[in-house]
Amino acid sequence: MNVAIVKYNAGNILSVTYALERLGICPVVTDNIEELQKADRVIFPGVGEASTAMAYLKERSLDTVIKNLEQPVLGICLGMQLLCSYSEENNTNCLSVFDERVVSFLPNGADKIPQVGWNTISDYSSNLFKGLPINAYCYFVHGYYAALGPDTIATTNYILPYSAALHKNNFYGVQFHPEKSAAVGEKILQNFLDII
Repeated sequence: MNVAIVKYNAGNILSVTYALERLGICPVVTDNIEELQKADRVIFPGVGEASTAMAYLKERSLDTVIKNLEQPVLGICLGMQLLCSYSEENNTNCLSVFDERVVSFLPNGADKIPQVGWNTISDYSSNLFKGLPINAYCYFVHGYYAALGPDTIATTNYILPYSAALHKNNFYGVQFHPEKSAAVGEKILQNFLDII
């Protein structure tokens, strides 16, 4: 299977690559438009800041390419957020694949922002989570989130309930890091590779 990882100024590309290699996949890390369009699966990773990332994508016309891909696409963390319509992080217009807006956690006096660490996901409604236990633990690192909406396929709760994962047409997004979520994350990545 030909898997492409979108190459841009995102911080978790190596860990995603290693996670795929553990599943027997040798991905290509690329910002080449033709390679992205020809791939069987595309992973859109991300650790970073929304406006800088969007500027990088636009400079290379990757913004248009990504949202017009027809094969299964998986956005991870910032990658998922950039697939949404808008991010409060530096007032950034994003790719508008998903209708959700990305907003900042508001301090509640008890929970630290950003959320860093393990948290459960629940309310699965997609084959992306096939075979997972109820309330599986995944690893999160983020200060912004997508609210619950029509594209939500899994939820989590930190300060308030929000979307742990989104799905629309051939696009999937997860707020957590499957590449850092041990056996649960490995299963999610394998399920993504197995999507027909």
